[in-house]
This record gives sequence, structure tokens and C-alpha cells, in this order.
Amino acid sequence: MQEDKEFVLKLAHNNKVKFIRLWFTDILGFLKSFAITIDEFEDALDEGVRFDGATTMGFIRPSEKEMIAVPDISTFKILPWRPKEDSVARVFCDIYTTDMKPFEGDSRYVLKKTLKKAAEMNYTFYTGPEIEFFFFKNSSSPEILDRGAYFDLTPLDGASDFRRQIVLTLEEMGIGVISSHHEAANSQHEIDLRHDNALTTADHIMTFKLIAKEIGHLNNIYTSFMPKPLANQNGSGMHIHQSLFEGETNIFFDEKGPLSLSKTGQHYVAGILKHCKEFFAITNQWVNSYKRLQFGFESPVYISWGTGGHNDLIRIPQCRPDKHESFRIELKNPDSACNPYLTFAAVLASGLKGIKEQYELPEPADIDREITNRRDMQKLGLDPVPTQLNEAISHFEKSELMRETFGDFVIEKFVENKMLEIDKYNSFITDYEINEYLPIL
Repeated sequence: MQEDKEFVLKLAHNNKVKFIRLWFTDILGFLKSFAITIDEFEDALDEGVRFDGATTMGFIRPSEKEMIAVPDISTFKILPWRPKEDSVARVFCDIYTTDMKPFEGDSRYVLKKTLKKAAEMNYTFYTGPEIEFFFFKNSSSPEILDRGAYFDLTPLDGASDFRRQIVLTLEEMGIGVISSHHEAANSQHEIDLRHDNALTTADHIMTFKLIAKEIGHLNNIYTSFMPKPLANQNGSGMHIHQSLFEGETNIFFDEKGPLSLSKTGQHYVAGILKHCKEFFAITNQWVNSYKRLQFGFESPVYISWGTGGHNDLIRIPQCRPDKHESFRIELKNPDSACNPYLTFAAVLASGLKGIKEQYELPEPADIDREITNRRDMQKLGLDPVPTQLNEAISHFEKSELMRETFGDFVIEKFVENKMLEIDKYNSFITDYEINEYLPIL
């Protein structure tokens, strides 16, 4: 630790760092920050920095409460878009109470607790996200930049240079990128990050979202992670590729299993399928999230697994026979506006529960015809995903597994935020209601 501290201080000095941004994530997944000067950084590494902990509570802000932000020195990075003179660095922080106990409402701490449970079973949890987002002309209306579609090139892909800038900036900060491309909707894009341990991946997602916003700002456009900004286009998801390793062995892989999925992997997938309704409020936390999860828009609408159906919750991608370590499962319901720390914790807890209880995996759906409505789904005996936020909140509040994973404090504060959101949404009159009902009622 002392060697790491000396290395980082020397790195900051050599790069003429003047300000350090201390980053942390609130309960809703918004990146928060305050800055200190380089002169204060050494003391911050030793003792942490006091700040107003009410900022961790999302839209529900109680009275001011002092907390301690303790920098995680391993996350120190220079921000490449800031000036080289008097440059700026960032470091993620863990949040503690004033008596130096981990704060139970810290999203990073919640994930760390769940990863510790996996470690006690000798597992390491790896994740790799496919992050979808939109570029718009401004933040006041979803005015598109192009009419490109899936994997289109210039001129239909009018924002390829902006996407390129994001990728280059990510790589400057040491964040590996697998690929980037235009997505299916107009003005929609996807960038896929390399898999890593789940805590690092969650940090990378938060960094990614800020970089995407910054690149948009520098180019006088607006980057949006809103799940469903365009009514007749696909929404933005964040498919999560995931695997469990025991040492150097990917325990999800077994060439003799169905689709090469091991028995442990089957239990894990069964755990996610069984408990997914309980975590939907975390993975799809906004009222708008449920506008994305509809038939006809390449999103999961029923609780099933398979090899490639758009409407399945979980997909098992094929992997090369000589690349066992790359075998993974893909969860498709999360959207890119979720809190990645809480999302990873909820999903991992569900999968581990399936392993511990040895849940049996149902048969894959692999439906060979397109389902276009809920009646078709019911005829086939398929269980739908939650269709509204209040439905998801009801499952979340009642879940013993989620309460065990997050603790009473996070559950109560998160639900309080969501009920405020639902109340505000229900009080708003939409254009649809005016256009549909005013002429006839």
C-alpha cells in the first residue's frame, strides 16, 4: 500500500496534476464528485475526506450527514480530456461513517459484500457489458443525428467520429474496448467493454458514461442513456455477459452440458430466472425503462433462456471449442441507466442462490415463431417480465434475497426514491393522453 501511494503521488507530480476528483456513486447510479487539490491528496489517502453524505441518497435528501470518502488508490487515473497544465485526475472512493465503518448505503460496498460471498465459495465473478446509448442534437428533445440502423456505415452512421473519440478516450484511461458500432435505432450506438472482475467493470461503466457525456459536450451534442427516448425505435439496453471462475477455470463451461453449459452454470441461470422479478427494480429502475421492454423492439418480454431469441431474458452465446475461458451467459434485460454496482450485486446473489439451492433449469424456450402479443405468450405458458415500475417495486420489497443482499437501509431508501418518481410520473399528463382522449371524452 505504501509503495502504491508513493507511485501514485509521483505519477500525479510528473503529470502536473493540480486537482483530484473524488468519485462515488449514489443509490440511483448517478456519479457524484468533489475535488481536492494535490496538496490535500496525501492526507486524503491516509485519512479520507469528510463530505455531506446526504448526496448518496438520490432524490431523497435527508438533513446533512457527515461521511468519509476514502480513495481507492488502485483507481487513480489522469482525465485525458482536461488541460495538460494543471491537469485533473480521478479516483473512486469507498464511503465510511465518521467512526470509519463502511456505510451501508454505499453502492460499491454493497457489491463488495456480494463479491465476498462469491469468494467464500471460491468464485470470482467476471462481467462484460454491451452499453447502448443515443446521440441527440440537444438535451431538450430527442432530435436524431442520423437515420442509420444496425451496423450501418457512413453516411448513415453520422456519428462514427464521436464514437471513435469515446473509444480512444476509454483506452487512454486503461479501459479495454472489444468493439463499437451503430445500433438498430436511429442515432443509437453501442460500445462493448472487455470483461473484468465485476467491481472493476462497474467502475468502468461509470467512467464510460461520464466520458460519453463529455465527448458529446465537447462536440455540442447530447449523449443520452435514457432507456426509451424514441417511441417507434428500439430502446437502449446494457446486456451483461457474465461468468464465474474457480481459479483459472471457467465453471460455466462443460462441453457435455446443454449448449456447453455446466451443471453449476445451469443452477446459476435457474437462480436468475427464479429471482429476476425481484431484481427488476434494480436493473430497470426508471418508469421509462418499461417502455423499452415491449414486443417488437428486440428486448426481453418473458422469463426464459435460449440461444438467440430477441425476447428471451438470457442468451447462451456460442464460444469456440478452444476458448473455454470465454464461455459466458448474457443477461439482456438491464438498461444502461441502471446502477451497475447494485445490478451486479442483485444478479450475482440470484445466481449464487441457484447454485446453493441447486435450482433445476427449465427447458430453453427457443421459440421458432415470432410472438407478437401477450396472448401468444400465455398460450405457450411463458411468464412475462414486470411491465411497470410499481410492479417491479412490489416484487423487490417482498424479496428476502434482495433484502439479504442490500440490507434494510438500501431497500427503504431506494423504494422511497422510486415511489417519489412514480408519484411525479402519475401526476403528469402526456401528449398521448391529450391526443387520444381529449377528442373523444
